[in-house]
Amino acid sequence: MSSTETQLPPKLGKIVARFQRRSNPKQKYEQLLWYAKKLPEMPESSKIAQNKVNGCVSQVYITASLQDGKVFYQGDSDAQLVKGLVAFLIEGLNNLPPEEIIQIEPDFIEDTGLKVSLTPSRANGFFNIFQMMKKKALGFHLGTTEQPEN
Repeated sequence: MSSTETQLPPKLGKIVARFQRRSNPKQKYEQLLWYAKKLPEMPESSKIAQNKVNGCVSQVYITASLQDGKVFYQGDSDAQLVKGLVAFLIEGLNNLPPEEIIQIEPDFIEDTGLKVSLTPSRANGFFNIFQMMKKKALGFHLGTTEQPEN
């Protein structure tokens, strides 16, 4: 059974469903590139070591802030497809409480069908980006501004 409709927050579920409707890998790439174009610019000052996602071949940065009990992410990558993955996750997870984000299991990545379209290193990078976003949410949930170690 797919996690898409049952456990995912509405915006993330909608994005996953959008990818499921695209059977052609080229269409999935085009969808990612569309997300990449929509991603708001990230300040250069935020592109520092503590915001860098480890385990990605490209340069990927994620920041998070807590406003009114909701997490807001910013991100960027030097590779367009990866930037699309970042934008996909930001769009799906922004404006959620940390408690909700840390409950999300990464199996929704499988539900998108992207894993078969992505190179193994990009698929792994997608997982690493998601894990970093969860880790930042966990830091807010625990009431710390310092992010927990691996």
